[in-house]
Amino acid sequence: MKIREVLAVLIIIGIITLVGNFVGANIPMIDAIPGMIFLIAISILGVIFAKVIPVRIPAVAYIVTIGCIVTIPGFPGATIFNAWAQKVNFLALTTPILAYAGISIGKDLGVLKKTGWRILIVSFVVFIGTYIGSTIIAQIVLKLIGEI
Repeated sequence: MKIREVLAVLIIIGIITLVGNFVGANIPMIDAIPGMIFLIAISILGVIFAKVIPVRIPAVAYIVTIGCIVTIPGFPGATIFNAWAQKVNFLALTTPILAYAGISIGKDLGVLKKTGWRILIVSFVVFIGTYIGSTIIAQIVLKLIGEI
C-alpha cells in the first residue's frame, strides 16, 4: 500500500472517529481535531519508518514506539501532545477500525468457511483463556493495591 493510500484511509478513519467522539463522548469536533491530526501524523510516520528502514518490523511497532517517545513527560511538546490526545476518546477511535476489520473478514468469508468448525473451538479457547487471564491479573493487582 502506498503512503498516499494509507494517508487517505487514516483521514477517513479520523473523520469517522471525530464524529463518534462527538456523539459518544460529547467532545466538540473542533476540540478533537488537533489530537486526531497528532495521531494521524504518528501513524504516517510509523508507516514511513516501516517502509524506509531496512529491518522488517511492522509499522504498528514504529507507531507505538514513536507515540510512547513523544508523550514521555519531559519530551519537548509532550504536555501539548498529551492534552491533544486526551480529547480523542479511545472507544470512538476503535469503532471505525473494528468496522474495517469486520469488512475485511467478510470479504474473506470463503476462506473462513474452509477452515471449518475447528476455528470455533480455537476462538472459544482463546476468548476464555483471555478472559480468565485478565481476571487473574485483575485479582492479583486489586489484592496488591488493597482494593479487595
